[in-house]
Formats: sequence, structure tokens, C-alpha cells
Amino acid sequence: MSEAVAGHAEVASLKGQITQSALSLGFDKIGFAAPGHLDPAGAHLREFLEEGRHGSMEWMRHREAERADIRVYWPPVRTVVVLAMNYYTKTPPRPTGAPHWSNYAWGDDYHKIIKQRLKQLAESLRQSHPHIQTRVCVDTSPVMEKAWAQRGGLGWQGKHTNLISRDFGSWLFLAELLIDVPIEPDAPFEEDLCGSCTACITACPTGALDSPYQLDSRKCISYLTIEHKGPFSEGKDEQLQGWIYGCDICQEVCPWNEKFARVSSEAGYRPRPFAGWNLQQWKELTEEQWDLQFRGSAARRPGYNGLMRNIAAAKQVDSNQGAV
Repeated sequence: MSEAVAGHAEVASLKGQITQSALSLGFDKIGFAAPGHLDPAGAHLREFLEEGRHGSMEWMRHREAERADIRVYWPPVRTVVVLAMNYYTKTPPRPTGAPHWSNYAWGDDYHKIIKQRLKQLAESLRQSHPHIQTRVCVDTSPVMEKAWAQRGGLGWQGKHTNLISRDFGSWLFLAELLIDVPIEPDAPFEEDLCGSCTACITACPTGALDSPYQLDSRKCISYLTIEHKGPFSEGKDEQLQGWIYGCDICQEVCPWNEKFARVSSEAGYRPRPFAGWNLQQWKELTEEQWDLQFRGSAARRPGYNGLMRNIAAAKQVDSNQGAV
């Protein structure tokens, strides 16, 4: 359809239709942004890569130009619809000494849940406007989601580098619907409401947040337990603080989360049975059990061997601290 929409009234109606459809599909926040080069986010990405802060995640380097300018990724784009879905489920009750697990991965794979909703949103749009072209994006696409969410007015990027919103804190999955029709953009979120708070920086046990708004992935517990391949170097296992998949420390101490976090209404994010396992049950997990328990889960990424490596490290930490 490209630019051929029949005037301001129809474009305004289209914006309202997309908003209403997105909210009815379970998205909690929506904003609209005009495509273009992301400054200063693109420059920050280049610095991040040049300094090697991405660790072994070379896929970030391979598509740097697309991340910095969404028009390189999908040339027809005229509007970036930015969406957010609350995933917070609280920490389920766990036995004493049980390892820690990131909140976002307790339930079903968010990629599948969100992509299905995005496709439904795109289809509802095509039903009323058959000639509109769309592309859906979850975090596997080369899109700088947090920068686009801020440009679309959803919130600001905090000192822990996660997007924070006034109404949900930072427990948000982000996604985008790209369309080839220009729609009036929303005002970017330009305030930095972190103020003088440094709770996330102080709480990070590995020093991954070595300065405000700067993350060194190579030190991050989430990176180490998910993206890092092979054994841990000497001393790294103790730094994991008992986390066996991801890490929520910087989010747990954030005052915005303490005040505004809400439990998600999405059934797919509810914790699976393994949320109640003790350390011994984790240690005895077989590969066959892993395949069954984590089918359709985002937590399959490190594989069985990677997860067992993390569990062994958690055992060592608990043993040293006398927790088990």
C-alpha cells in the first residue's frame, strides 16, 4: 500500500484500530514511532561492540547496520509500532537452598506467545486494509527494541539498561510491528526518572554494570548462564550467586519495580512445575526429563549440558555458603 492512505482521518482511524486490537490481544502498552537512524543508540551500539562488551554474541555485530537503522532491515517501513507485554509472575515459593531462576523463563516461550499475537494483530490490520504490508519482530530480529520503545513513548532505558515504564516497571517483553503506512508518531519518552538512584549498580554481584547505563555482558550472570559456552573460568561459578538461568537482581532492587510491578494476566507466563524443585531435584535432572519439562520453553537455549553446568555451579555456591 506504501504511502497511499486516503488522508488524515483515515490514518487517525488506523492508529486507533491498531491500538485497540493490540490491547485486546494482551499487549499492555503501545506506541508509534517514525523510522530513521537511531541516534545516539546506534553510536552506543558501535562502542559496545568495539569494546567487546557483547562477549561471544557475534550475531550482534553481523547485523549492526540493520540495528542502527530499521530502514536497512526492512526498507518499506514507514511506521514502527512498539508494543510491550507485562510478564511479571513474582518469584514462586521455593524450597530453602533452591537455585534462582529468571522470572521471564518460568513459563512458556515468550517468543512464541508474542509472535502469535503479533501475527494476529497484522492479520486484523490486513482484513480491513488488504494492501498494507507488515513485518513482525520479536527479540530475534535485528531491532534495537529498547531504543524504539523509548522513541515510541513507552518508557526510558534505566541505569541497568532495561526499559522502565511508569506503570509496569521493567518487567516487560518488547516487540514491534512494522508497517508500510506513515502514521503520526507519539512523543518520545525523554525523561530519565532514575534520578540519583544507583541500587541496580550497587546490587550487581559481578560488576557487570560498571557505570550507569553501561553493561558488560561478559560479566553478566544472564550472559554467563545462557550465552556463554563451555566451562566457567576459575571463580566465575561463585559469582553466579546460585542463579542457574538468567538473573533478575538488578530488576528486583529497582524502586520502580518495587512500587509498580503487577502480576501478569497472561496464563502462558505462569510458572511450570519445576519452579518448586529443590537443589537435589535439579541435580538429578536427566536429559530425557529436561527435554520433556522444557519443551516449548525459552530456557532451552543453553541446552541440557549448559543447564547442568549452571546447576553444578549453584551447588558449589550453596555449599560454600552453607545453604545446603
